[in-house]
Amino acid sequence: MNPFTPARTLASMAGLALLLASSACRSDAPQTPSNTAAGGSATLLARIEAERGDAACDADDQCHTIGVGHKACGGPERYLAWSSKHSDGARLRALVAEHAAARQAEDTKNRMMSTCSVVPDPGATCAAGHCVLRAMSAGPGGTAPVAR
Repeated sequence: MNPFTPARTLASMAGLALLLASSACRSDAPQTPSNTAAGGSATLLARIEAERGDAACDADDQCHTIGVGHKACGGPERYLAWSSKHSDGARLRALVAEHAAARQAEDTKNRMMSTCSVVPDPGATCAAGHCVLRAMSAGPGGTAPVAR
């Protein structure tokens, strides 16, 4: 018996079309909140990046890290390296706090959940004239920052 008869092929194509049509009406993907209003997290993140600048440095002691964002369980989503050579640390911290509050409001509004995993601070170092995050390496007790 030939499994590729015209009737079976037509029935399979009709079933596939029905499946595709029904899935197009529903999306399980999280909806992205509007960040165009003043103070929205996307706008604030752009302001953080502008304040951070190119993170130019001459030595490691000019390099710092700052936790950015807000996880639904608390804590930052990630870290950025920044330099005290040209950036205003107080202004950067204020923007980061404002951004975290906006992200927390978005998380609450959208009923976001989190794995509650802790994002460790990797530390920062001066490499080729710019502050960069240190590479994370697994150690005996978990992860630990190590310089590249």
